[in-house]
Amino acid sequence: MTTETSAPAVRQARRLVTPIPGPKSVELMARKTSAVASGVGTTMPVFTAHAGGGLLEDVDGNILIDLGSGIAVTTVGAAEPRVVAAVQEQVAAFTHTCFMVTPYEGYVAVAEHLNRLTPGDHEKRTALFNSGAEAVENAVKIARHHTGKDAVVVFDHAYHGRTNLTMAMTAKSMPYKHGFGPFASEVYRAPLSYPYRDGGLDGATAAARAIDVIEKQVGADNLAAVVIEPIQGEGGFIVPAAGFLSALAEWCTANGVVFVADEVQSGFARTGAMFACEHDGVVPDLIVTAKGIAGGLPLSAVTGRAEMMDAVHVGGLGGTYGGNPIACAAALAVIETIEADGLVERARQIEELVVGRLRAIGERDSRIGDVRGRGAMLAVELVEAGTDTPDPVLAKEIATRSHAEGVIVLTCGTYGNVLRFLPPLSITDEQLNEAFDVVEAALAAAGQ
Repeated sequence: MTTETSAPAVRQARRLVTPIPGPKSVELMARKTSAVASGVGTTMPVFTAHAGGGLLEDVDGNILIDLGSGIAVTTVGAAEPRVVAAVQEQVAAFTHTCFMVTPYEGYVAVAEHLNRLTPGDHEKRTALFNSGAEAVENAVKIARHHTGKDAVVVFDHAYHGRTNLTMAMTAKSMPYKHGFGPFASEVYRAPLSYPYRDGGLDGATAAARAIDVIEKQVGADNLAAVVIEPIQGEGGFIVPAAGFLSALAEWCTANGVVFVADEVQSGFARTGAMFACEHDGVVPDLIVTAKGIAGGLPLSAVTGRAEMMDAVHVGGLGGTYGGNPIACAAALAVIETIEADGLVERARQIEELVVGRLRAIGERDSRIGDVRGRGAMLAVELVEAGTDTPDPVLAKEIATRSHAEGVIVLTCGTYGNVLRFLPPLSITDEQLNEAFDVVEAALAAAGQ
C-alpha cells in the first residue's frame, strides 16, 4: 500500500497573517449562523482548510498549533499518510455494504487487533459502532443482558455522551443535559477519587467511600455495571488516586458486577499506555473505545470477555453503519502507525516536557492549583490566587488569548476552570515549546 497523498502539506510553523478570525472565516461563520442550528457551538471562530502534524491551517492562511486534536481524535495527526492512503484505497473498493448484510475483512481485522491490544489475556470479542456514546450504551446493554440486572453506577464529574442514556450517566448539566430530560432510569452516581479536592484521601479510602455509597443506595444484587473513565475527560482530566480503580474492579469481580472502562478519550496511546487503565494494572470486563481509534473517521468499539459479549442473542448488537469499511481501514492504519512510530513512548515524552513546564509556571503563579494527567492528556486546574476556589473566568481568558495568538486550547471541568491539552502525538518538541510560550504569556497577561 502506498503512503503517497495529494493532500496539501501544512507548513510546520505557526504563522498569523490576519487577526483571528480572518475575513474568510468571518464570512463562513456568518453562513454557519444562518444555516446551522445554534445549539451546535464552536470553540474557535476559524474554519479549517488543511491540517497535518501538529498544526492546522485556516482558510485565511493562518497556521495554528493544535493542542486539541479535535478532542483527542487525531492522535496520529490530522492527515497521517498511512491513514490517508488506507482510506483512499478502501473508498475505491467500496464504501458500504453493512457488516450485518455482507461482511468484510476490515471489521474482523479491527476486532482482532482490539482483542489483542486491550488489557488482559483472556478470550475476548469485539463489536463495532459509530460514536463513543453509542458504544457506551451498548456496553450497558451487554452488561445488563449478561447479569440479568438493571442498575448502572457512574461517578461524579463523569462524561459519557449526549444520547438519552449517556446524558443520564453524565454528571454536568450545562450544556450537556439542561432542558433535555427526562432521562433514562436506573442510573446511580458515586463519589470519585479527586486528589486535588479530596483533602489527601488515598485511593483505597476513596474506593471504600464509593463502595459504601453503592452498597447502601443500589446494592450489588441490583447492579449490572460500574462504568468509569480511568482518567476523566470533560469532567476535568481527573486522575484518580492510585488504588482507586483496582479496588473498584476487585469489588465488581467479587460481587458479579461488570466493570466497564470508558476509554473513549483516554485510549489509543493518548496517556503513555495503549489504554489508561493499564497505568493502574486494571483489566476491565468491558472496555469502550472511540475518538483516537480511526484518525478522524467515525468508529467506536466495545471489547470484552467472550462470555459477556457472546451472551447477547444474534441480532441484538449492530447498526447500519457500525464498523463502516472506510473507518475500519483508517483504524488499521492508525494502529499500524502507533506501533511502527513508537507513539506510546512519544506520549510519555510529551508528558515529561509539558508537565515540567506547567509545574515550573505553577511554582511562580498560585492561580495554577493543580497540574495533572498522563502522557498527552494533560491539564491545569485554575483557581483564584492562593485559594482552591475554581476560576472559570481565568480559564476562558487564557484560552481566548491563546486562540488569538494561534494556539488551539480547550477548556473543561465541572467548574469550567480547567485548561486541557491534547496535542497530536506527531507534534514536535519545538511546536510544543512555542505553544506553551503562548499559554504562559496568556496566563501572565490574564486578569491584568
